[in-house]
Amino acid sequence: MGDLELDRSRPIWKQISEDLAHRVDAGEWADERLPGLVALAAEYGVAVSTIQKALTHLKTQGVVRVELGLGTWPVPPEQR
Repeated sequence: MGDLELDRSRPIWKQISEDLAHRVDAGEWADERLPGLVALAAEYGVAVSTIQKALTHLKTQGVVRVELGLGTWPVPPEQR
């Protein structure tokens, strides 16, 4: 995550979504799935539901794909 400082005047899920998109675009999880909801929630210091909302947004934007039972996987920028 780095040193993301959450701005309480903007939706937290949106800021996390932007950070995760940046990390995906940087290739942080190339060819591997993203950490699970609980791990990401702990990393960002937020509720699991906040991470779920951020990931749902990223899915609708085509940044990640969800495989039921297998996890959330990055979609490389060139494949969007």
